[in-house]
Amino acid sequence: MYYCAVPDSLTKTVTDQRLLPLLEHLARVGRREFETTMAPGGLRPRHLIALKLLSERGPASQQALADTLSLDPSNVVGLLNELEERKLITRRRDAADRRRHIVELSPRGKKELCDAYDGLRRIDDDLLSPLSAQERATLYNLLVRAVGAKTPPCDIPEESTAPQPVTRSRR
Repeated sequence: MYYCAVPDSLTKTVTDQRLLPLLEHLARVGRREFETTMAPGGLRPRHLIALKLLSERGPASQQALADTLSLDPSNVVGLLNELEERKLITRRRDAADRRRHIVELSPRGKKELCDAYDGLRRIDDDLLSPLSAQERATLYNLLVRAVGAKTPPCDIPEESTAPQPVTRSRR
């Protein structure tokens, strides 16, 4: 027997408001529209997410991108190879740690990202047309907050010539 610690008056409301199936449905409809709107062989959603991260947060290490995207580092290498082949990103060795690569959005990547987001705006307008502008802004802010709570930052530590102090935790 399933026990729910929610008062009976709230049980129906709580159990009827499962968001994941609705989010999945909207994502599936949006993805289908996205795939028909974008040029064949164009940017895929995972490309857009990586490019958007680099656009908003600036250059990042491959490892930081892997962490932020919640992808295995080997999958990120494949993703970055695709973006680099299309000249949408650049990779360079980190001057502070030659084992690390820093990834940066290229000018061509910025243009393709803008073009893709223009297409996405039209899809959003169609998909979310039943919502007012204020409701869409609220939905966007709530989703950003939910995603941000599950996404580590993608920052590169600032290089410093001064040695960093060692801090020890006290128990």
